[in-house]
Amino acid sequence: MIEEQGQVVDVQGEFAWIESERSSTCGSCTVRKGCGTSAIAKVLGQRRVRMRVLNRIDARIGDNVVIGIAESGLLRGSLAVYAVPLLGLFAGALAGQVLGAAVFAMPSDLLAIAGAVTGFVAALAWLKRFSRHKEKDADYQPVVLRQQVKTGAAVTWAGKTT
Repeated sequence: MIEEQGQVVDVQGEFAWIESERSSTCGSCTVRKGCGTSAIAKVLGQRRVRMRVLNRIDARIGDNVVIGIAESGLLRGSLAVYAVPLLGLFAGALAGQVLGAAVFAMPSDLLAIAGAVTGFVAALAWLKRFSRHKEKDADYQPVVLRQQVKTGAAVTWAGKTT
């Protein structure tokens, strides 16, 4: 589970809007002086990021919470977002090329382009349906895991004191 700390800034039904600071690991990297990512991180600085997460613990506005997402869901979601449109694009282009060769007895770049666009659009339509179906699935969405409660100098995480 990938975890991040944040603060609840809004609650809408079973979802909460969490604001957290984007962090970069550039400060601990040994090659940070020659890295472009480190230079960009210095220029942009620390920025706050807002995200919508499932609020299964009924956190309220102002609460400091820990949110998390399962690694497997993040991987499957990333594959759906990146691989499926590419596969649709290539499959459509190949189908257009084969169709052009079968119908006109010669390869047709115009049909390959039309097939690529059609395959890409079909893949995006599938992705839209997939994301609506997985909208409330905790395996694919970040979830509020626990509330952070400060008591004196110690910090308590759902009953555990550190």
